[in-house]
Amino acid sequence: MKFLAITLIVHAPDPVTGARTSTTDRFREVIDNALLAEELGFDGFGVGERHERPFISSSPPVVLSHLAALTTRLRLFTAVTTLSLLDPVRAYEGYATLDHLSGGRLELIIGKGNGAAQRGLFHVTPDDQWDRNAESYELFRRIWRQDKVTADPRFRPALQDAEVWPRPLQQPIRVWHGSATSKESVDLAARYGDPLFSANVTNPIEPYAELVHYYRERWAHYGHDPTLATVGAGTAGYYAQRNSQDAIAAYRPVFDGHLAFQKRLGMEPVFPTLEDFVERSSALIGSPQQVIEKVHRYHEQFGHSVLHLHADAGGLTDAQHRASLELFQSDIAPVLRRDIPDPPWPWAPVLAEPSSPTAGGPAPAAV
Repeated sequence: MKFLAITLIVHAPDPVTGARTSTTDRFREVIDNALLAEELGFDGFGVGERHERPFISSSPPVVLSHLAALTTRLRLFTAVTTLSLLDPVRAYEGYATLDHLSGGRLELIIGKGNGAAQRGLFHVTPDDQWDRNAESYELFRRIWRQDKVTADPRFRPALQDAEVWPRPLQQPIRVWHGSATSKESVDLAARYGDPLFSANVTNPIEPYAELVHYYRERWAHYGHDPTLATVGAGTAGYYAQRNSQDAIAAYRPVFDGHLAFQKRLGMEPVFPTLEDFVERSSALIGSPQQVIEKVHRYHEQFGHSVLHLHADAGGLTDAQHRASLELFQSDIAPVLRRDIPDPPWPWAPVLAEPSSPTAGGPAPAAV
């Protein structure tokens, strides 16, 4: 099993202290957390994309390019790239550049995105966002693979023998499809033989497991090898100590702060108590053994080979956050790496074989 640390770069008051850092300091925290993830042995680091408050993750290529210069081993993820809002040509240019700058460490998780404010900012409607997401992905995919592209898309101007530069490093980049609530993204992933990443953070396991099962059904429907279907999954929170009672006691102020924030926004909490949150959500709160057992319970439903934890302290002190991640790497990750298989492909840049077409050669056949 592989492990990612992911941030959506929320810029909001600390749920426990109420303090709010400056924008510059918040970005500094992201950088420090990425460096910590590499130091502790995480396999990847992800940066979200949102275009509305309270997020400041509107430009993941810029953030990830900076992290590419400061790290050497982490694979760099987007979580998610909101292709429904973006011009796929411009998105390709940014990410192909980042792919070279990172030495082929880039992976994309794409999705339609959430939030009415960001839809309004880009004049995208609930009725057309899925069509935009699929069209943008299909065009992005063709540009990555083909030297010249002719296309007449619905949501952007037509292309006639268009050349888009730079040509990419990875042959091709791996694209995951982020899935939260809808079968559209699941079917798109299965159709193209791409991996699926389940959000798995807001609700109990049942709706997410249903979508993962649907992904595997559609994967088989499209004729792909069932052993190559690959799933990643998120977590609603993480905090571990040697003793489960100590972990619960330390995390309670964090949960209470998030709960109060939801109530101020007029949101009805899915998990009204910390005990319910620990029991029924995907949060990993407790002793190392409890965390291991819960990941196994989810794996029985998902069959996932990649797991993400939140990179941010999120109300914990820096010392608590670091100690918990250190405990994950010393006591939890080794067991899960032993028990749960890795994805069915190398965790490395997807580079052309010497006998294969180069980035400037003919495009490989589409899946």
